[in-house]
Amino acid sequence: MAKISSDPLVISRVVGDVVDGISHSVKMAVTYNMKQQVYNGHELFPSVVTLKPKVEVPGGDMRSFFTLVMTDPDVPGPSDPYLREHLHWIVTDIPGTTDASFGKEVVSYEMPRPIIGIHRFVFMLFRQKRRQAVVAPVSRDGFSTRKFAEENELGVPVTAVFFNCQRETAARRR
Repeated sequence: MAKISSDPLVISRVVGDVVDGISHSVKMAVTYNMKQQVYNGHELFPSVVTLKPKVEVPGGDMRSFFTLVMTDPDVPGPSDPYLREHLHWIVTDIPGTTDASFGKEVVSYEMPRPIIGIHRFVFMLFRQKRRQAVVAPVSRDGFSTRKFAEENELGVPVTAVFFNCQRETAARRR
């Protein structure tokens, strides 16, 4: 009998659609507007995620460096995501025990703007082997986290978290 995973990243198909696995060896906290923490599968309104979040890597050490990648694997819509993935943010050389503001922003933060359906917005954290320069992708569209990780020798993510987001109508803002 096959074992059924309770990992929300597996259930939501983040593992599979975006990456092949996650080691879960490091903790990460993603917080918007200093109060709205990101939890796997929770819904956040586009109006809440307009500014880049604070991303903390607690419990690391100053000799470790991390790369953060944020993507939307559901472009243009979750029922037919033929443009998978859309890149929203890349920060490299984030020292352990600090947050992404201490890293090097390679691709600036782009706020989520889902048009059709409920999209997953995924934050993946990779442990770097050393401080390193990465080449910024030529386009945000058609980005591949797998390919980016392979080209930069990042391996599998050490942690990840995602939130759901859909187009915000005036009625939903109330």
